Amino acid sequence: MAKGKVLRLHKDTPATWEEALEQFLLWKQGGNLSKGTLHDYRRHVTRFFTYYPEAYHPAKVKRAVLEYMAKEASPAYYNLKLIYLKAFFAWAVKEGIFPENPLEGFRKRKDEGRVVDVDADTLQRLLSLPNRETFAGLRDYALFLLTFDTGIRPKEAFSLLVEDFNFKNLQVTIRRENAKTRETRVLPILPVTANAVRDLIAARHPAWKDSVPVFCTQDGTPLTAWTWGDRIEMYSKKLGVKLWPYALRHAFALTYIRNGGYELGLQRTLGHSTLAMTRRYVNLTQADLREMNTAASPLNTLLPQRHRVRKRR
Repeated sequence: MAKGKVLRLHKDTPATWEEALEQFLLWKQGGNLSKGTLHDYRRHVTRFFTYYPEAYHPAKVKRAVLEYMAKEASPAYYNLKLIYLKAFFAWAVKEGIFPENPLEGFRKRKDEGRVVDVDADTLQRLLSLPNRETFAGLRDYALFLLTFDTGIRPKEAFSLLVEDFNFKNLQVTIRRENAKTRETRVLPILPVTANAVRDLIAARHPAWKDSVPVFCTQDGTPLTAWTWGDRIEMYSKKLGVKLWPYALRHAFALTYIRNGGYELGLQRTLGHSTLAMTRRYVNLTQADLREMNTAASPLNTLLPQRHRVRKRR
């Protein structure tokens, strides 16, 4: 049998894992998944078979999967591998490529998440760094403001078009085809954010079409997660503080709660399907909990306040 080919259970099944992946992605695309999610499926499945090209064979896939999942990884990354690969193999079983799902019975690992507590001074210094005399700096500044104002996901922000901003009503629309949850949501924005986005739009090249995203490169090409990550890494070095794209979203969520926002409001703003997911972003410190408990304790109303007289020396 040729290298890389599967021992077919049915004669019409894909001959290679690459062919199987393309069919799987087309099937997933029919389920109306976002481009970002499809990209993640492609990345995780490709990574597995790159490590274990012989795994596209019913007799060898089990051991390859066990070795791959046994590799040291954070709970978050382990869970991502499990989610994407398990879905691919479930489809492959239905297509007759494999007799069983090698990840059947695997469970997610408990992930407490990491507390991202970026202080206000650091965020203010970050906002002062972009050179707004350049298009890239103007874009970075506007994207920082939009993130701190709405907690928008980076990939959702990269997909925004000029028409998605309503400056009269001070709101931005994340269309369902670009939202991770596949549900449209309309988010309010502050005037300072609207003004920054207006300035960015005014700096666009007149030859750019409406299909060019608002947050793009100076050449009019779409901004990517890698490009944005590199930009934030550059600013991080200047700040002397480690930051990454999702750290800004975390900072928004934590500050939102500290400023008196409600969890349900935060859930809707962040675009989470469940409240449990939202709470992962709200990792309040012990100092926060102590302050909130002191202010909200029923004992403040049940017991009279005592005013003690100081002892004379």
